[in-house]
Amino acid sequence: MSDKNELRAEALARRDGISADLRIEKSLAMAEHADRIEFDPGTVISGFLPIRSEPDLRPLMAALRDRGARLCLPVVLDRQTIVFRDFVRGAELVKTGFGTVGPADDAEVLDPEIMLVPLSGFDPAGNRLGYGAGHYDRAIASLRAAGKSVQLIGTAFEVQEIMAIPAEPHDVPLDQLLTETGLRSFPTGV
Repeated sequence: MSDKNELRAEALARRDGISADLRIEKSLAMAEHADRIEFDPGTVISGFLPIRSEPDLRPLMAALRDRGARLCLPVVLDRQTIVFRDFVRGAELVKTGFGTVGPADDAEVLDPEIMLVPLSGFDPAGNRLGYGAGHYDRAIASLRAAGKSVQLIGTAFEVQEIMAIPAEPHDVPLDQLLTETGLRSFPTGV
């Protein structure tokens, strides 16, 4: 685990080193690749609102909504569990844990078919290094255990690439990765 902690700290330091203005530009560049994400109208896609120095996916999510996606955002229920609540225009956003905001309790809980996944780092094989709490790993495992198919698209800046991430049995590889340079696919995705 200490190897992962070191890799995480290094990748996040590189991401934190991107100026706020440049992060905006890179986030907008990510949105320009929205048309490469394939889905049918009505598909439920989970995104997230940025914390710290994460990419700002709001322009990307707006482009996906314009193409017919139904959006949802993650909400931390407790230290172990996240659910995904319907994200509709004009709905009030409330504090939802871990420095995040999202739809309130009255928003419908949805099962995403495509997940835009935050991460600390990624490697060329499609391995994802999360933030260490395991929220997304558990959410993905829960969806799959319920027989749901979910496509995982990691979202990051190119500076977050790591040569190789030591994968553990509970780690779920990405199907695709979206950065400011485009969308790439991984043959190892499930």
